[in-house]
Amino acid sequence: MALQLSFGEASATGPRAENQDAVRVVTPAPGLAASKGFLLALADGVSQCADGGLAARATLQALALDYYATPETWAVAQSLDRLLVAHNRWLQANGGGQPLLTTLSALVLRGRRFTLAHVGDCRVYRWYDGQLERLSEDHVWEQPGMQHVLKRAMGLDQHLVVDYLEGELRQGERYLLVSDGVWSVLGDSTIRNLLSDEAEPNAACRALVGAAHLAGSQDNASAVLVSVENLPDNNLADTLAQLSHWPLPPRLREGQDFEGWQVERLLAESRQSLVYRVRDTQSRRWILKTLPETRRDEEQAGPALLLEEWFLRRVAGRHFPELHPLPQRQHLYYVQREYAGQTLEEHLRLSGQLGLTEWLDLAPRLLKAVGMLHRRNILHRDIKPENLLWGDDGELRLLDFGLAYCPGLSRDEQHSLPGTPSYIAPEAFAGAEPEQRQDLYAAGVTLYRLLTGHYPYGEIEAFQHPRFGKVTPPSRYRPDLPAWLDECLLRAVASNPQERFETAEEWLLQLEQGERAALASRPRPLLEREPLKVWRGVALASLLLNLMLLVLMLG
Repeated sequence: MALQLSFGEASATGPRAENQDAVRVVTPAPGLAASKGFLLALADGVSQCADGGLAARATLQALALDYYATPETWAVAQSLDRLLVAHNRWLQANGGGQPLLTTLSALVLRGRRFTLAHVGDCRVYRWYDGQLERLSEDHVWEQPGMQHVLKRAMGLDQHLVVDYLEGELRQGERYLLVSDGVWSVLGDSTIRNLLSDEAEPNAACRALVGAAHLAGSQDNASAVLVSVENLPDNNLADTLAQLSHWPLPPRLREGQDFEGWQVERLLAESRQSLVYRVRDTQSRRWILKTLPETRRDEEQAGPALLLEEWFLRRVAGRHFPELHPLPQRQHLYYVQREYAGQTLEEHLRLSGQLGLTEWLDLAPRLLKAVGMLHRRNILHRDIKPENLLWGDDGELRLLDFGLAYCPGLSRDEQHSLPGTPSYIAPEAFAGAEPEQRQDLYAAGVTLYRLLTGHYPYGEIEAFQHPRFGKVTPPSRYRPDLPAWLDECLLRAVASNPQERFETAEEWLLQLEQGERAALASRPRPLLEREPLKVWRGVALASLLLNLMLLVLMLG
């Protein structure tokens, strides 16, 4: 069952010439509602600024459009804060010499939780079981005569400070957003009585706005109300915010039936995880991943496993394994499809490095997968041939999200260095924060090794403190490589992150335009490409010349 809400809104100009309030209710399609939630917002433009009505309307327009464009892996508060900070700069720059000012209260209801963003003097209330609770603070000066002077508002200061509040939803409760033209004349007791008298949200909002003007309000009056009719079952996004206490599965045995899965055998066991091969009722093979008993009491182990699953759901597509929806899951695990094929590490071991044609077919697929991850604000952090499955169906799939990272959601242990040493970017060894270029470096090392069978800086062992010197050009090992591809790989594995590709899309574009780029690029001197051969040639020529001189002298 999905979250079910009912909404109401009302706004009236009152005795003023213009209504500078703005209200917005966004009810997106079911999929987007599940991942991003429902949005309600109320803005009250400041009349003393250049154009308060414009400020209010533009703020709600930006909020409604930009919030739903943020990555699904961003926390709600993170998404709101990013876009509000950006819009605050717009308000300051577009007032014709004066800032555009507005207050704002925005409420997002997603799953079983709410997130409130508030700045200014609109008010947000929660009404439940006859009790009215104010959730917001009025950002006004408290000195006599200044009670209506804002000390915080959108567009007022370069450094925007927004109040955020998060909490659990309860079935039957209501959330009310009202402008100061309502609450300042009605007071909390009248608002409570009106909410008690009017069950239907639109009728309640009209009653609040009408009562405010009848009571003598000289300001615009606006109200937005949402009623929580039914709560959904816990979904994965809520689980990430508040971990459900699912028990770990018992140790599974061959032939055992577990929650509808037929267990075939244990595929892998480590300190971090247990991996089983299972079959569904149609005898299709799947991989079930869970935690070993030794990690039961680790506070972050369960959330990390669920986050790994959530990442895979956010990037569903041909470059990643399919996940099972698990509607009847009662234990802590997830299940993904098993595909016939071999990893690229197995291919290297059994068949050696890839031919140039095969490489040029697989490389763009890897970059498209990495690009999709990065657009979702996810870093893989363990890209290597072992985690790339070349399926019998011809697809290349990126596996194992156990080390994946999303800023704002993921947590790393202090001084940890996730990944496989030979594929970890040089700046990560120096303590740099995770970022996209580190994934691109790992992809570069992977593609370099698939072509040459070697690592660009040599193999790096665990606990080793590596030194990153000059990279051996891949054409040294593969003379059949075109010069543009040599340059492309050298850029991908540069020790300085600023010299690498900035995005997967930039790298993909260079691959696709490689031949044309080769015509425009300056060919590297032979001495730079093959210094050993050049000096050997010079030495041989010198020896031959000396022998000829010796023969002439003796003759």
